[in-house]
Amino acid sequence: MKLTSAQVERTMSQFEVQALPDNHPAVPELNELFGEHTFLLDSNGLNILEPADASPRGEVQAARVVNLANWSGDNLTKLAPHEPQPTGAIVELATSRH
Repeated sequence: MKLTSAQVERTMSQFEVQALPDNHPAVPELNELFGEHTFLLDSNGLNILEPADASPRGEVQAARVVNLANWSGDNLTKLAPHEPQPTGAIVELATSRH
């Protein structure tokens, strides 16, 4: 899923990641491989967020962190893609309004 800038900020405040900017040279290839997403790098590798739930109006309230590739190579500077693996981490994207 593509995140808004506010959702990226909320994600980065809860989860130690760096979002790849849309103009990053790797993004077109990543979009081709994995679809339109906001790609997030952390100490484990490349991740995306998938909706965990939605409000009655269809707004995503929370998202699951899914790992797409792990760091590899001698200096851990290359990414080794694998089947998407949910990490178990959940990011709150919207505040609950009761």
